[in-house]
Amino acid sequence: MLSILTLIAGLIVLVFAGDYLVRGAVGLAEKLSIDPLIIGLTIVAFGTSAPELFVSLQAAFDGVSGIAIGNVVGSNIANVLLVLGAPALLMTINCRENGLGTSLAVMIVMSVALMAMMWFGPLSRLDGAILLALIAAYLGWQIREARKNGASVPDYHDEVAGLPQETWRTNVFIVGGLIGLPIGAWLTVHGASDIARMFGATETAIGLTIVAIGTSLPELVTSVMAAWRRSGAVAIGNVVGSNIFNIGLILGGTAVILPLDVDPRIVSIDIWVMLAVSLLVVGLAHWNIPIKKLGGAAMLVVFAAYIISVF
Repeated sequence: MLSILTLIAGLIVLVFAGDYLVRGAVGLAEKLSIDPLIIGLTIVAFGTSAPELFVSLQAAFDGVSGIAIGNVVGSNIANVLLVLGAPALLMTINCRENGLGTSLAVMIVMSVALMAMMWFGPLSRLDGAILLALIAAYLGWQIREARKNGASVPDYHDEVAGLPQETWRTNVFIVGGLIGLPIGAWLTVHGASDIARMFGATETAIGLTIVAIGTSLPELVTSVMAAWRRSGAVAIGNVVGSNIFNIGLILGGTAVILPLDVDPRIVSIDIWVMLAVSLLVVGLAHWNIPIKKLGGAAMLVVFAAYIISVF
């Protein structure tokens, strides 16, 4: 029971600490007059990936690579089947591509690259550096194209509400987030590891399911609100961006610091599921296929079946 409470407490701390860090960082960036485009593409994007990053780093330091890798692979699966499926029960999501073509291609390329790296063994520091280079190139391209075409990213104020106005409050948000994230990550990883041992499950199974779902909660909330506002493009963009950052930043950054052993189960099953759901997103966006209640329900059923299969 204590392990379950520890895991829940860790996930709650991660969600709130990540939110406070993003709001504080964006508030500081605005005070420094940083280009809003840069804020949206870098600070908000990196900030919303902070919970996953800290969890994977903590797991790597604790020697439980299964949680570190399972967190990312499981999150990418949950981002599609859960984060798109659940909002569709409330309102139809019209999946328009809206300029996401290159981002969709990058998501598939990075997914395939990750599959190849895992196939040939542990994720090495070189593998991590390659993934980080890909995400850096992707961000650089996005910024260049947006400026060249006079376009802009979606207003980050839609994603980051309640920005602190006073400087002291901004500093409190940043410090609180930076303190809370490692604490939340420690609680989450240790709670998850204890639960795995308690029920005889592997760390990989816990990472693919409980931890992955928990760290996907911010994306789920964003997509639910996007569906409520009838903005399916935001929901699709949220999923695509999150999946790219999970592979490039989270796994790439973690592997650069500490190489990660790969569970054979992930290579033989879960990474293929991740690629399949990524291709599903590409199809939905490319052909503008709306996700209605029936489709959303089907996605949730498939997700539930996957979760059951993990154990």
